Amino acid sequence: MAHEREEQATNDDYLWDGSGRSDPEIQHLERALARFRHNVATPPFPQIELPARRQSWWSETAANVLTPRFAAALLVVFAIGSSLWLARSPRTPAIAHDGWDVEVTPASQQSENGGPVGKSTRLELGESLETDAVSKASIAVAKIGRLEVDPNTLLRLLQSGAGRKRIALDRGTIHATIWAPPGQFVVDTPSAVAVDLGCMYTLHIDDSGSGILRTTLGWVGFHRNGRESFIPAGAACPTHLQSGPGAPYFEDAYDAFRAALTQLDAAGLNPSARQSALNTLLHEARTRDAFTLWHLLPRVNSVERTIVYNRLAALVPPPAGVTREGILRLDAAQLDSWWNAFDLGDISLWRHWEQSWTGREGQPSSSSTK
Repeated sequence: MAHEREEQATNDDYLWDGSGRSDPEIQHLERALARFRHNVATPPFPQIELPARRQSWWSETAANVLTPRFAAALLVVFAIGSSLWLARSPRTPAIAHDGWDVEVTPASQQSENGGPVGKSTRLELGESLETDAVSKASIAVAKIGRLEVDPNTLLRLLQSGAGRKRIALDRGTIHATIWAPPGQFVVDTPSAVAVDLGCMYTLHIDDSGSGILRTTLGWVGFHRNGRESFIPAGAACPTHLQSGPGAPYFEDAYDAFRAALTQLDAAGLNPSARQSALNTLLHEARTRDAFTLWHLLPRVNSVERTIVYNRLAALVPPPAGVTREGILRLDAAQLDSWWNAFDLGDISLWRHWEQSWTGREGQPSSSSTK
């Protein structure tokens, strides 16, 4: 045993200062690493005379005690102690991140400093939030935005987590501010699906399931059964329970234009009244209203489509590659190319998120219908 300790001490001396014997494994490592050895002469350094200093008791003790073996032993003891401490410490329960924080504010109640009195709660996945006639709510949409909820509103949290955030708005009014990448926030309504494309908007749904969406910033996609509406900032779009989203329009359009568009959206309009409304709409259309006429192309019959095409082409000439024949047969690629000429954003952004949807294509989710 004494011989083994002596041999180990000799090997340790070799590791520290090159004295003593080295074992075969160390010799093998030295030969393998020899080609990386520094072979440049060491530059001369001036000798510095240091004043003699009496060594303290602690430094003497540390020099004798804190050998490499003792330091390693201390690390082992520390690791074992830390493990035992962590094992005995109370565990922090896992926090669910699917729910959203909600602040409900009674409109009729005020705090002493004049501010609204709020009640904090949590909207969990699958739960509903309903405000009464005298209350409103503010919802943190995970980390991607915020919803302001008006009185007399009923909504439900359908989807959350790391991917898409989705709610159902059964009735009432929400004001959405979303700063996430496009397509991450979706609202199901009884009559259409609203897909946020990075924006601010207000969405109102009445008791019948119809409603209107108004965009303040960015733009929103409205979709149902292949019927699409794209609503840029400053525009609004109605939605109807039976037919889905209507044709959007800029809210600064002429009153006669908007009234004629409302008539064309109405069901059961007789042919004579419909022709009169279409003539008025085309006559009152400005260049800015070209995007409304673009939306009308797939919503009118073949005879009306020719008339709409002529007026649209006069307002915004079709770009290269877009032909009269292609538009009249509703060629999707040519329609998209003409949209991009309106300078309202590249429609391919919408197409990308449209293809990524889950569930029944183009329909509100079954959980949002009454």
